[in-house]
Amino acid sequence: MGAQLRVYKRRIRSVTATKKITKAMEMIAASRVVKAQRKVAASTPYATELTRAVTAVGTGSNTKHPLTTQAETVVRSAVLLLTSDRGLAGAFNSNAIKAAEQLTARLEAEGKQVDTYIVGRRGLAHYNFRERKVAASWSGFTDEPTYADAKTVAAPLIEAIEKDTADGGVDEIHIVFTEFVSMMTQTALDDRLLPLSLDEVAKPETSAAAAAGKPQGEILPLYDFEPSAEDVLDALLPRYVESRVYNALLQSAASKHAATRRAMKSATDNAGELIETLSRLANAARQAEITQEISEIVGGSAALADATAGSDR
Repeated sequence: MGAQLRVYKRRIRSVTATKKITKAMEMIAASRVVKAQRKVAASTPYATELTRAVTAVGTGSNTKHPLTTQAETVVRSAVLLLTSDRGLAGAFNSNAIKAAEQLTARLEAEGKQVDTYIVGRRGLAHYNFRERKVAASWSGFTDEPTYADAKTVAAPLIEAIEKDTADGGVDEIHIVFTEFVSMMTQTALDDRLLPLSLDEVAKPETSAAAAAGKPQGEILPLYDFEPSAEDVLDALLPRYVESRVYNALLQSAASKHAATRRAMKSATDNAGELIETLSRLANAARQAEITQEISEIVGGSAALADATAGSDR
């Protein structure tokens, strides 16, 4: 019985140590997610306005450009998958990887070749374990991405979209990331980065105008481009891709920290419940041990009394 009590005490010490670790990780994730939220809020307006600027240029010109013009026949597509370098974030990475695999399957079903680009060690490990080809990968900055990291990721994508497919280029770029909705909700989604769909971008603006009571169907202004619309689009292309990738990296980082916080809180609560259960079992074992000792003492005392009585006779 004493051995069983020692086992319970050892497990309680182990679970208590684990609880301290998960509680600390929960607090760290909570502090980081607040900072990540601020960065997302600061970068989103810039990415939105830059998208509107590109839309204005694309709408006001007839120039064929990879930024705004869909290829007649799409031969190859690029898929950028954003995951994290570390785990302990619940289903964060698995949901993003699942969304990327579904997108890849859909593109391949359409007869397109897919080049996969991955950010984060978790996504890269998933693809390497299954021996799937990866065009390029990056890691080491997923918790706190910077604009320089976004430029590094965007550079090969821009180079690929500017090349001909015969030379290894791509006709379109898709991005898979986890959108930060709230502390409790993070959604893995895929979005086509290039070419930019002018009709889809115009729909939210039309809805916003209707909500504000502004007249719809207004004639769009005509633009004069200097030196040319193509040069303007060439200048906007890297900035557009970099800003969208940067915003997606920030969204993914905020989602990862929120998922880690939620997972660590669940682990801390489970550890507390396990400690309570083990404590009750340890108390029961201790009580049984005390009862057994009392029984042995009483039995020994009774035997001694009987022996003494026998000798007196």
